[in-house]
Amino acid sequence: MNITILHGQSHKGSTYHIARMLAEKLGGEITEFFLPRDFGEHCVGCASCFVKSETLCPHYQKLLPITEAMDKADVLILASPVYVYHVTGAMKGLLDHYGYRWMVHRPEEKMFCKQAVCISTAAGAGIKSTNKDMADSMFFWGIGKIYQYGIAVAAISYDKVSDKKKAAIEKKLTKMAERIRKRNGKVKPGFKTKAFFHIMRMLQRSGWNEADVKYWREKGWDRKQRPWKKG
Repeated sequence: MNITILHGQSHKGSTYHIARMLAEKLGGEITEFFLPRDFGEHCVGCASCFVKSETLCPHYQKLLPITEAMDKADVLILASPVYVYHVTGAMKGLLDHYGYRWMVHRPEEKMFCKQAVCISTAAGAGIKSTNKDMADSMFFWGIGKIYQYGIAVAAISYDKVSDKKKAAIEKKLTKMAERIRKRNGKVKPGFKTKAFFHIMRMLQRSGWNEADVKYWREKGWDRKQRPWKKG
């Protein structure tokens, strides 16, 4: 199993430890990226990725190692501590660069059979909205199965988290890892994703954006082909 973790911070706090714990319970090869250390660029709003090609993004080459690792992974883990009720600026900056991969544009077909996990921690509140920031992108990328885990650790560093809370975290992650392993290689998107894909297929058939229409036509998605079906 290949696992790629995208850490929304460069320090190794509670969110890092929880994401890493889950990855180790899953087993397999782990690839990690730390933001903004490994990618800290902000989208410049040129729209080249939408109307022409993602290769024209001024940050395309710098982003490429992360893109390739995401595509190779069986499981994606996006982990961010809560910063003012949302993901870190570095995580938001990364997600902005993948807008062209939303189903309304040119989704990557590999995503539809992957599993992904959103992980967030906070001293107190903001977990739900932070996980939603990441889960929104995961859904619109077409990821087949999405899990969310957030916890208020009541501490600003992992070594200050209580033993009782750490035990609860490990128990929860053990169960999640078991579910992910059982589904590995068997994932297909649910009804909501398929329904949204169908709406986007109708949109692409109307021909509103040339780069997107060409992509969908080459994939055969505007006809009978589907990214979650082989052959």
